[in-house]
Amino acid sequence: MKFVFATLLAFGFMNVASAVESNGEAANAKMNDVKRDMKKKGHHIQEAVCAEGDAKCLAKKGKHRAEEGADYAKDKTNEGMDKVDGDGKARK
Repeated sequence: MKFVFATLLAFGFMNVASAVESNGEAANAKMNDVKRDMKKKGHHIQEAVCAEGDAKCLAKKGKHRAEEGADYAKDKTNEGMDKVDGDGKARK
């Protein structure tokens, strides 16, 4: 019984750490999604018209995917910090 109570208590405190995003932070998250999507579409267009040979086109494609993954990770990390931070202030 003590274990169940301790577990429920621990889960109760975990919810305290999660805060709601402010409107500005939510808008910033949406803008990051739009920017990443536009960049991804631009990369796909460049890859579709690539005429430099298979090896160079594949190298560009790999570079683009790595860049897109890094952008995603950076944006999601910042969005996660905004949720935990909860003060509504913009960070640079």
